[in-house]
Amino acid sequence: MKPVLVRSTFAFSALVLALAGCLQEGGAISPSHAANGAPASVAPPPQTAPAPAAPASRYGLPDFSALVEQVGPAVVNISVTQKVSRGSGATSGEDPFAGDPFYDFLRRFGVPVPGMPGGGGGGNRSPEQLQQGVGSGFIVSADGYVLTNAHVVDGASEVTVRLTDKREFKAKVVGADKRTDVALLKIDANGLPFVRTGDAERTKVGEWVVAMGSPFGFENTVTAGIISAKARRLPDENYVPFIQTDVAINPGNSGGPLFNLAGEVVGINSQIYSRSGGFMGISFAIPIDVAMKVKDQLQKYGKVSRGRLGVTIQGLDADLAQNFGLDKPAGALVANVEAGSPAEKGGLQAGDVVLGVNGQKVDNSADLPRIIGEQKPGTSVRLSVWRNHKTREITVTLGEQAGEKVLAASPERKNDSASNKLGLNGRALTGQEAGRLGVPGGIVVEGSSGPAAKAGLQNGDVILGINNQAITSVEQFRKLLDDAGSRFALLIQRGSSRIFLPIRIN
Repeated sequence: MKPVLVRSTFAFSALVLALAGCLQEGGAISPSHAANGAPASVAPPPQTAPAPAAPASRYGLPDFSALVEQVGPAVVNISVTQKVSRGSGATSGEDPFAGDPFYDFLRRFGVPVPGMPGGGGGGNRSPEQLQQGVGSGFIVSADGYVLTNAHVVDGASEVTVRLTDKREFKAKVVGADKRTDVALLKIDANGLPFVRTGDAERTKVGEWVVAMGSPFGFENTVTAGIISAKARRLPDENYVPFIQTDVAINPGNSGGPLFNLAGEVVGINSQIYSRSGGFMGISFAIPIDVAMKVKDQLQKYGKVSRGRLGVTIQGLDADLAQNFGLDKPAGALVANVEAGSPAEKGGLQAGDVVLGVNGQKVDNSADLPRIIGEQKPGTSVRLSVWRNHKTREITVTLGEQAGEKVLAASPERKNDSASNKLGLNGRALTGQEAGRLGVPGGIVVEGSSGPAAKAGLQNGDVILGINNQAITSVEQFRKLLDDAGSRFALLIQRGSSRIFLPIRIN
């Protein structure tokens, strides 16, 4: 089975939840059914005490008990109710309960549940089904602001926050940002315990961290592990530099805090990498600094506004870095500049390598969308740009909404025999084709071998330039090839994207 990234939310049927409550009453555990709001007879808990001391070592291992006692009251359980159409996701004749995690269990033991096939009352079922989910969260201020994941509350018709003292509150979703997967809730309470936030940048790979949450609905569960990696980029997730851990995270842990040993939140547990949907030793948390910047905007404006350059960027490998005269593969390579964009107005060009923004280094191409996105629209930023083997400063006034798209560093390369310097068969763009692409000229690839094939050139690709030189004719293209030497980069148009391909001629 192919491993997949799983958002760690735990969902189940409202009918099954009611049955589970009955089953629990016969055992040692019974869920809280407190009324909304704080009962008058229960005093609000005190605010969070000062930071706990580092866990004492017991038998050579850290003891997290003091830390849990200090920070535990600020961690909450989040219950979500959604109204789901019974016909959604099911074709004619398909069982609408086929995706319910407890349906097979109930059917196997012959438990009649109204609304389920064969459970009675099937003919009078409502066109909508109530579905409930469980997640986690944590209180960030004494007046009732709670952080969690956006996917925990996505599509929710009702959100309930349960504290460790069993008080329950109906929560308002102040706002949610799907790009970072962060949501801000508000409950009507004061004097609540709340967490302290740490500095995710100062965390180190190998240090101990502790997660708290409600895996599979089991509230106030504590798991521990170490940070496995930092600034991890996930597929289709180029904005958040995730913290990777080996802390046990399972469905229901979503939105819960990741603590360091000082009792500070350094991340929000968000996703797991799994073959089975359960814990397999690889978990991902959103750095708390990213989450708090989103929280501030959601609290103030109810939404997140991000700066926009209007460029397509790609990563640099060693070959591309050498082709552009850089001593190391750092920065974001600009593959395309949108017409009329802030980048074009500021003078940014395809082939530029953005090395920094306002003095902040861009070590990885995926750093640029995050750094630009954190700026307010209308802000002027100073870009440090590498162009023609030297650094220059460019000032750009940002637009609104981040539109940067990060491309793969380089396509898969193939082997073939070389028949000429580049191993390319092609033709010049017609005037109509060039006009449609908005370029002065180019070469349409109709076949490749040798270095061209190894670099990944494909039939239908359009070569628009060599390094920073635009192609205007076949003759000029040949001259540029002769002058390029054995290492250079081709700017190509592939579909709607433009990327640079490094070429090495042995």
